[in-house]
Amino acid sequence: MPALSLRGLTKSYESVLAVRSCTLDLWPGQIMGFVGPNGAGKTTTMRCVCGILSPTSGRVRIAGHDLGDDPIGAKASLAYIPDDPKLFDALTVWEHLEFAAAAYRVAGWKPKAEALLDRFELAEKRKALTMELSRGMRQKLAIACGYLHDPALILLDEPLTGLDPMGIRVMKESMRERAAAGAALLVSSHLLALVEDLVTHVLIVVKGEQRFVGTTAEARTAFATREGAALEEVFFSATADRPTDNSTPVNGS
Repeated sequence: MPALSLRGLTKSYESVLAVRSCTLDLWPGQIMGFVGPNGAGKTTTMRCVCGILSPTSGRVRIAGHDLGDDPIGAKASLAYIPDDPKLFDALTVWEHLEFAAAAYRVAGWKPKAEALLDRFELAEKRKALTMELSRGMRQKLAIACGYLHDPALILLDEPLTGLDPMGIRVMKESMRERAAAGAALLVSSHLLALVEDLVTHVLIVVKGEQRFVGTTAEARTAFATREGAALEEVFFSATADRPTDNSTPVNGS
């Protein structure tokens, strides 16, 4: 089954339509780049998917759990890491992992937490309060906490912001590893050159409307003006002022 299934997801704020009828399937092992100009509705869509915001209409299913009918099951199957994670300043790095393990009822979590600390170069900071961490370290801690319960769906909003070159490499490797292990990832980023070699699929939105969803190869076929075009070129072509094309849902390919 899809890790994420959206059918007609719509979110409006009084007279403002932030997300209009988003429909897609994201399958295990896929990494979808979620791109669009500022104000296109990317963060609103993610917040609706993870239950922070209530959709105005439409359905959200996460790993087979309907978010409206089974919110606990749906939320237990995902991890959401926003662009500016809000951590607990009075807790240490290790205590954050302990809290995440308790919240998601992760059995035998300590070896997994130790491995994540090593993976994200946080082992030496395990006793540090999060208020003492740099922006990049806070980002890595939030992602480590999100990975701890092995979610089926991982939502990442600008995950590379604030990271140094080594941190970016480690982060991208970790995302590939999660996909290889069977998770599906939805990655929102303006750093198209950095995520181009990472994503397998792309969702392009403009002013809340779904302009394209499909594989990166299909996106190039639809929008590129030359062979071997970079994802950035595809993005500019796709977001040009033209009628919206709501493509069919992503299949299992």
